Amino acid sequence: MVGCMAAMMMTVACKGQNNEVQNLGYANVTIPQVPNSLTFAGEEVPFEYFDVAESFQREMLVTLYMHSKTSLTLLKSKRYFSIIEPILERNGVPADFKYLCCIESGLDEDAVSVAGAGGLWQFMPATGKKCGLLQEKGIDERFHIEKATEAACVMLKELYEQFGSWTLAAAAYNLGPNGVNRRLDQQIVATNYYDAYFPLETRRYMFRILSFKVLMEAGPENFGYNISEDDYYLPLADYHEIEVTGSHIDWSVVAVENNTNYRVLRLLNNWIRDYEFDNPKGYTFKVKIPNENFRLR
Repeated sequence: MVGCMAAMMMTVACKGQNNEVQNLGYANVTIPQVPNSLTFAGEEVPFEYFDVAESFQREMLVTLYMHSKTSLTLLKSKRYFSIIEPILERNGVPADFKYLCCIESGLDEDAVSVAGAGGLWQFMPATGKKCGLLQEKGIDERFHIEKATEAACVMLKELYEQFGSWTLAAAAYNLGPNGVNRRLDQQIVATNYYDAYFPLETRRYMFRILSFKVLMEAGPENFGYNISEDDYYLPLADYHEIEVTGSHIDWSVVAVENNTNYRVLRLLNNWIRDYEFDNPKGYTFKVKIPNENFRLR
């Protein structure tokens, strides 16, 4: 039996077995248009293919209407792009790869996936170690933004050399090079990302990246996001660096000796993952120390 219910922002009147919406109080939803042209890392997106256009439109809808997550990613973009962009440029990796971080971690510096991938670039533990990111009890350099970005650059360049395409390099970052190679071999004539059939996550992967590229480059305000310049989180740049070593490191003591506290030390050095670190191998760490006015808005 159909019942009558008063719901927030709308009134429903029952007429026999039919519900008739009298007041529509829904938020406006606009279907994003597919651009005439778009590139990723200099490679053209073939929007003349209906499946490519529809795949892009799907991810634009998901990105645009996942409001809280997308808003937080946008707010953090200036903070982390200020670190990521120069490293990409220095390593000869196209700037568009900064949007890969947006979909991998949402620019959440503490992001850890169910599978155990960590940091802005979502390195799995084994891949992180292979790329030279230190992971020992109390230290995890997958959360070291500069080092993880350098490692991602090395990995992406190797993938580009292997596949000769930045879009396939991005696919291989998600699926692994063996997974990409196997599917390209099986499909015989598929030689690029847009012609290949991958598992669903990888099929969506490039389009998710492209959705953030379009959103950020066209301007979030053009998609209904009311974010002013003052809303963006500023880069955490008001610091100096010191070197810390020793057989045993107590990070709370390091903080106090440098006129700060453990909380702020962790804000600047997220690769520190515990209060103390036993250091029998004698590692020396470059540690960011906040200047006097670091926390002031």
